Amino acid sequence: MAEIPKYKRVLLKLSGEALMGDQNYGIDPNMVRRVATEIKIVQSLGVQVCLVVGAGNIFRGMTGVASGFDRTSADHMGMLATVMNSIAIQNALEQEGVDSRVQSAFPIASVCEPYIRRKAIRHMEKGRVVIFAAGTGNPFFTTDTAAALRAAEMGCDGLLKGTQVDGVYDSDPKKNPNAKKYDKLDYHTVLTLDLKVMDASAIALARENNIPIVVFSIQKQGEFARVMCGKGDFTIIVKE
Repeated sequence: MAEIPKYKRVLLKLSGEALMGDQNYGIDPNMVRRVATEIKIVQSLGVQVCLVVGAGNIFRGMTGVASGFDRTSADHMGMLATVMNSIAIQNALEQEGVDSRVQSAFPIASVCEPYIRRKAIRHMEKGRVVIFAAGTGNPFFTTDTAAALRAAEMGCDGLLKGTQVDGVYDSDPKKNPNAKKYDKLDYHTVLTLDLKVMDASAIALARENNIPIVVFSIQKQGEFARVMCGKGDFTIIVKE
């Protein structure tokens, strides 16, 4: 691909559901391999890439609360589930020949590195993909907030959110065929209209650090690379 990417260092936020493929639960190896291929293509453009992945395919904290767990325990379980997803992505990346590291906000020395900001930056400078696991390491914070926080800490010039739809709509396009898609939004409008792109603290962090949020469909093959070059279907969220 001869296109010039618009970003030099990005954080890709993936939902856990993105790893399910056509399954109702768990990790679909084929989907994980496809995500790894998408990342490899973007990295081949000269872009430094890091990731945060959710855990909705295994365990979601708020669902655990609804089932009777206390919030702190449920969030800790969800954070541990993100470690499982992160290791799955690391395995797929390395099968594609992409060197990668998992850094966890929880110390789990047997399977991954602890999160160390300067070390993570150095990994990316050396061409490695860094996968940030266990959210922020604190309960009551979502992986969306973790993504915005890590993007700011890494000095990323873009926060890419790979979802199951091709941008931000005024209502759920799966339920409303007449839902309106936005091509461009500002942070204030997202918060005012409560558009549910990411949680409010994540939007506020991105706004404070002037990090554009780009929402696109990770389900479309090759879309990550197209979006990185300003093509494809997406919604971008920036300052007014």
